[in-house]
Amino acid sequence: MAAIHANTQNFEKIASTNEIVVVDFWATWCGPCRAFGPVFEQVSEKYPDIPFVKIDVDESSEIAAAAQIRAVPTIMVIKRGEVIYRQAGALLAGDLEDLVEQAKSYDPDQNANQAADQK
Repeated sequence: MAAIHANTQNFEKIASTNEIVVVDFWATWCGPCRAFGPVFEQVSEKYPDIPFVKIDVDESSEIAAAAQIRAVPTIMVIKRGEVIYRQAGALLAGDLEDLVEQAKSYDPDQNANQAADQK
């Protein structure tokens, strides 16, 4: 699946109706963002069942503000509506693929139960 260009109107639905969503917060004026774009697209093709979403921070400033984006590019992974990963900076294709594989095996419910047990 090619990357989806999301905006304020459709991002909430995408994030809440999919098991995993990979998000690239970017800007047209950002050189590293433009360099990372093809990598993001390439990896998205390997995971047709997972939405890879691009959010232009200038066009969708409300989403960027709500996500507390301070630098671009910032990569975020959402699983079952919960942010499980967020980091500023571009990734290599292999690293992004590894991140997606980790997200697929991550169980937010199990981790929440373990945290509660430790308290």
